[in-house]
Amino acid sequence: MRDTTTAPVISAQGLNLIFQTNDGPVHALKDVTLDIAKGEFVSFIGPSGCGKTTFLRVIADLEQPTSGTITVNDMSPEAARKARAYGYVFQAAGLYPWRTIAGNIKLPLEIMGYPRAEQEARVAKVLDLVELSGFARKFPWQLSGGMQQRASIARALSFDADILLMDEPFGALDEIVRDRLNEQLLDLWARTEKTIGFVTHSIPEAVYLSTKIVVMSPRPGRITDVIDSPLPRIRPLEIRDSPEFIEIAHRVREGLRAGHLDD
Repeated sequence: MRDTTTAPVISAQGLNLIFQTNDGPVHALKDVTLDIAKGEFVSFIGPSGCGKTTFLRVIADLEQPTSGTITVNDMSPEAARKARAYGYVFQAAGLYPWRTIAGNIKLPLEIMGYPRAEQEARVAKVLDLVELSGFARKFPWQLSGGMQQRASIARALSFDADILLMDEPFGALDEIVRDRLNEQLLDLWARTEKTIGFVTHSIPEAVYLSTKIVVMSPRPGRITDVIDSPLPRIRPLEIRDSPEFIEIAHRVREGLRAGHLDD
């Protein structure tokens, strides 16, 4: 069991972010307050432009809030970034085509100055975690889209950060591949005990994966509901047909609808 009684791993209080554009200010995040505990799997769901990716980027120090506070491991996002507190998985796998899969995974380790022997050991470990052990010498173009995303996840895991931030990593994949990767991601989460922040547009995906679902409204991005999932930790795909799953999905849908009505 995970200990969720300690201080939150990620804590945002009254967070606002306003982008200045040629057409005037854009209020991307408004009064966002949220705590994420160690070991939680938290999904962010909402319509396009609701600020869910922006919030993930604020956690990662890729965007700076206009007001409010946010801490990551009791540090500023900048300090957490420098401390290598998180791995980040983008919507596209972003693998370099001239590097092998192992070479792509090694890249952050090379930048961080890990010894060559440790690089090799870490690459082997994370390839096993994402079930790609036999593909170290392949090039990205030799892998399917789903396998490329698993390689991208392996790269984010290579330096063993406690937090994994994932920005809609399976959105471009077909439903069959997506289901399989959802299963693998839950298994990976159970084995590594990472704290995961996951952006998605899919209600079934959010409900299936998460211990907590954060529902966001259209711009300005606000949190309209935070749902703590009662589903068991072990979740076969068939759980999506259960009354409990359907009830949570209904609450998410209602939260999304309420956000539109408030707009």
